[in-house]
Amino acid sequence: MGEWIGRGRKARRSYGFDEVAIVPGSVTIDPEDTDISWKINDQLIDLPIMAAAMDGVVSPNFAIEFSKFGGLAILNLEGVWTRYEDPSDILAEIAQATPQKATELVQRLYEPPIQEKFIGERIEQIKRAGAKAIVSAIPQRAERFGALAKEAGVDIFVMQSTVSTVRHESSRVEALDIAKLVRAMDPVPVLVGNCVTYETTLELMETGAAGVLIGIGPGAACTTRGVLGVGVPQVTATADAAAARDQHLKMKGRYVPIITDGGMSAGGDICKAIATGADAVIVGSAFAKAEEAPGHGFHWGMATPHLNLPRGTRVHVGTTGSLRNILIGPAHLDDGTQNLIGAIKTCMGYVGARTIREFQQAEMVIAPAIKSEGKIFQQTQHIGMHA
Repeated sequence: MGEWIGRGRKARRSYGFDEVAIVPGSVTIDPEDTDISWKINDQLIDLPIMAAAMDGVVSPNFAIEFSKFGGLAILNLEGVWTRYEDPSDILAEIAQATPQKATELVQRLYEPPIQEKFIGERIEQIKRAGAKAIVSAIPQRAERFGALAKEAGVDIFVMQSTVSTVRHESSRVEALDIAKLVRAMDPVPVLVGNCVTYETTLELMETGAAGVLIGIGPGAACTTRGVLGVGVPQVTATADAAAARDQHLKMKGRYVPIITDGGMSAGGDICKAIATGADAVIVGSAFAKAEEAPGHGFHWGMATPHLNLPRGTRVHVGTTGSLRNILIGPAHLDDGTQNLIGAIKTCMGYVGARTIREFQQAEMVIAPAIKSEGKIFQQTQHIGMHA
């Protein structure tokens, strides 16, 4: 299986969003007749798009605003919102830093210790506004922060790291028992990630996790692939994870959603992720562009503050419109970065899919030239504008 990349060495071909396309169906459906909801355990979620746990994207206020549209915005429990009582000046300082100093500044500003009292306060702030509270922590702090979050009434907990596995070996520290964490958090659902393979997805589902996050290094602000060379393109990673989800359902009778995390900058990418098998997606850069985002048009990866080996960078995306414009329109840009929900529903209409599950069955083709075929005049105009 795979192609030869050298004598005695094979590699499996994998695909990213720019290399595939979705085939229209033989029957089309009115986009308004489509249902894009999905479930985490018994919780019905209206939108299949979640906002990433990045400090430049999600604040407590952003999470509240996002929930008004029926979506989930993940608050990072290890970011500025649990280190500072009011991080407004900190966020402004990061936005104003030069590119050369940005990572060093982020590292310094994340040195103050996390104050555990802020965990409950942030969750309670979100809950008081009538929104669902969803928060994230890395494995090393998941048990402690999970317990505090549960006590504060959190709705969903995310245990997230660059690469997550059930079997972690270390001579220095005791590995997190994910199944034990899931049991301790009950009835709060636990999402775990990230991973990119069939085997790991299946093993993570067997811990009782309520969902698995798919994607290593594809995000705009993540430099893991450049720093470590690790990752699998998102289309292949999602398809493999979807196969694991379906196998788990067959074996255990329990449906565990997979959530493609990162690498989607426009509606077309999100559509391809769902058509490939995702139940939902996590997006960062698209929402960093919202007027309501706390990053002032910037965002940075969760691993950017790492003192020894930062695997993220600060990215300038600008501010292009309101959260409403980006989620449900009206779109003022023609590049697919606004009215993301409209894009999903319209694509489902073209495919003839009434639900997310039906959308996951859409035919797909390998199409590396799909974005450039017949677009010579657009390309010429683009070059002329920037000459």
